[in-house]
Amino acid sequence: MVSYEDCAAAADWLVRTFGFEEERIEESGEVTHVTLRAGDGVIFLGKPGETYVNPARLCEQCEPAGRMYEVPWVIDGVYVQVRDVDEHCKHARALGARILSEPEGHGERRSYRVEDPEGHRWMFAEPA
Repeated sequence: MVSYEDCAAAADWLVRTFGFEEERIEESGEVTHVTLRAGDGVIFLGKPGETYVNPARLCEQCEPAGRMYEVPWVIDGVYVQVRDVDEHCKHARALGARILSEPEGHGERRSYRVEDPEGHRWMFAEPA
């Protein structure tokens, strides 16, 4: 489960950039929950309330948080398996995703790390 300040805009970007399928729930005309599907996996997006601050904004407002996110690692985030990491990364880059690390091998798996517009981090990897 990942929280977003603007759940609808986040879902639009994630579907377009990462290729997820989606199902949205609206309350009073506002998207408050989105279910994303990636193969057999499910990712829930939500908007927890008006006081929520996404990682990108938190880094702007809080110097220690900003330092924590200076590294390219997935501090907390989502791990998703895809068939072709190189093609997935190429597509994400073409749509403006912030690539944190280029596709690389780790044992039998290749993976890359990327950040979405609200500052959440994702790792995409090929199955072993």
